Amino acid sequence: MNTLRDVKIGSRCRVVKLHGEGPIRRRIMDMGITKGVEIYVRKVAPLGDPIEIMVRGYELSLRKSDAQTIEVE
Repeated sequence: MNTLRDVKIGSRCRVVKLHGEGPIRRRIMDMGITKGVEIYVRKVAPLGDPIEIMVRGYELSLRKSDAQTIEVE
């Protein structure tokens, strides 16, 4: 299983499934990250956290722990 945390900088991927529960899953969905949406990984902070992505035309920063709950292909 590949997660958003594993995607390399400059790569695109598509969301397959969200594995978070309750408020975490709801927050991720409210940010526009839903099944089938394409995500572009722009950059990663020097210490690896957070990850900056482009989704639905806007920039978003995610913690590694949140990115781990997003399964991608």
